[in-house]
Amino acid sequence: MRYPKSSFATLYEAKQMTNHSVTIELPEHIFQQLSLLAETTARPLAEIVAQSVVSNLPPEIDKSSLELRPELLRMQFLPDTALLEIAQAVVAAEQQSYHEELLAKNASDNLGNDEREELMRLRLEVDQQMFCKAYAWSILRWRGYRIPTLQGIPG
Repeated sequence: MRYPKSSFATLYEAKQMTNHSVTIELPEHIFQQLSLLAETTARPLAEIVAQSVVSNLPPEIDKSSLELRPELLRMQFLPDTALLEIAQAVVAAEQQSYHEELLAKNASDNLGNDEREELMRLRLEVDQQMFCKAYAWSILRWRGYRIPTLQGIPG
């Protein structure tokens, strides 16, 4: 049975401009696993290997905001302990409570201009923290760490 072309293959081909050959040595069991997957899905082994590589890389930095790029680049060089600290960081209870208070005021149209600016600043700060947490987890995954389930990740 031939499976339809994967969305990865379509995306991979669309982005592919120049191919480069790389020779790597794989343990026998990994090679067998990749070969079996290629045979089962009737896809070329090279495509399976390329998909495995691409899907395990951390997200591309150039897809993030200009303000975050230096921080994300710096994170790539951090030791695992520092990345775990970033990945497991939680928003302080007081900040979360204040943010929720501003959101409630905003929902009832009782927000002054200063509070509106503060709400936007807090939202941006929390969004950036969540993005950095996700990026830290992606680097840790790339380094061989298992990513916990959503319930196992601190808030």
